[in-house]
Amino acid sequence: MDCSDRQRENFCISTDKDRLDIDAVHAFLSRSYWSEGVPKEVVVRAIANSLCFGVYEDTRQVGFARVITDCTTFAYLCDVYILDEYRGRGLSRWLMETICNHPNLQNLRRFSLVTRDAHGLYAKFGFEPLQHASRHMEIVRPDLYKKLEPKDRNA
Repeated sequence: MDCSDRQRENFCISTDKDRLDIDAVHAFLSRSYWSEGVPKEVVVRAIANSLCFGVYEDTRQVGFARVITDCTTFAYLCDVYILDEYRGRGLSRWLMETICNHPNLQNLRRFSLVTRDAHGLYAKFGFEPLQHASRHMEIVRPDLYKKLEPKDRNA
């Protein structure tokens, strides 16, 4: 899928990883509440092993989302953002429509995500609170990146 498939005004959404502005993605994610201080090398590896969606205004990347998936039974949506100055233009909704309609993400048994404050957006696409939360288990290391040595953060 390239921009010719998902174009709206002077914006486009692309899954072409070669178009991604890794420095811009890292800059945003390293300041976000969910991955504060994430090393660039971690972002690079995460992108390499995920289905990624870049949102662009002309050539400038203004948004991003990443889906970790086997493209058959499970997907986990993460690292979703639109730059502050581009919010309120419907780009988040358009990004979610594009993700939910992607051919590799159809007929999954489970599609999950974690959010602190965007429940309203995700609910519009069928996401809802866990039905059986007691069945889910996790290992959470929220301050992992903050504990890394400064040289490891900028790798």
